[in-house]
Amino acid sequence: MKQLDTELLVGYIDNLGVDVVRQMLALYIEQSQVYLDDIAETTVNENQSGWQEACHKMKGAAGSVGLSVVHQRLVQIEKSTDDWPHKREYLASLKHENQLAITAFEKWLDSQ
Repeated sequence: MKQLDTELLVGYIDNLGVDVVRQMLALYIEQSQVYLDDIAETTVNENQSGWQEACHKMKGAAGSVGLSVVHQRLVQIEKSTDDWPHKREYLASLKHENQLAITAFEKWLDSQ
């Protein structure tokens, strides 16, 4: 799977311009940290409904900015009923994947 949904992103650039897409990415970076913090909190409190809600919000945000791998990973873990140690591993992996996707998006934008 491609890291980015470049068809979606090219459409955004064509319709909104590169500057607006940069603003979208900046907002996503800010919001994704909030979502990751929320997901982390659910692993401390072992709150299954909170886990699903926080993953769902981040999944929507990642999909809307074309972060395909992050979106797909959240699809996989959102409804997970695995034990909390596994969920903490999922969170660590998600943080890493999110950073890779943001870096890929930034590099892609710079090439536009």
